[in-house]
Amino acid sequence: MSRLLAVAAMALCTSAHAATLDPENTLILELEDGQVVIELLPDLAPNHVERLKTLARQGFYDGVPFHRVIPGFMAQTGDPTGTGAGGSDLPDLDAEFNREPHVRGIVSMARTSDPNSANSQFFIMFDSAPSLNGQYTVFGRVVDGMNHIDNLNAGTMQNNGAVRNPDKILKARVAADGQGG
Repeated sequence: MSRLLAVAAMALCTSAHAATLDPENTLILELEDGQVVIELLPDLAPNHVERLKTLARQGFYDGVPFHRVIPGFMAQTGDPTGTGAGGSDLPDLDAEFNREPHVRGIVSMARTSDPNSANSQFFIMFDSAPSLNGQYTVFGRVVDGMNHIDNLNAGTMQNNGAVRNPDKILKARVAADGQGG
């Protein structure tokens, strides 16, 4: 019974927190299962936050798959080709590594082995992964809808998380822009 109360209290806190977010720094992902609300953290990674908002406002993420989903680790999106090798036409970003830990719900930028190669791809953590701390740029956190991320079609560790029938972001928008984006 106490676990049920704790879950209910966490849901109330999350909803209350989501209601107090700055709309200009709130990214909403519309998925088939529902909405995922991400609090963007410009104090940690101002250039990465600006990039995500720019791409969302351009409609770049609309229809983009979660091409790499590894249960217990993370779900990755942001590549319109769905291969993990694509990105936007904008220049790559310099790393903005910070002290925010990679724990459940954290949103962080994907990159190649070059620390300054982040472009459009990002991932959402299912669980804690301390080995990523200080190695990837954290720029946001899921404050509502993590259950929809949990429900994404997944790959396996054996195939590096590649998803055969990936779920997609139907629409990504900055909350300040309203429903139409």
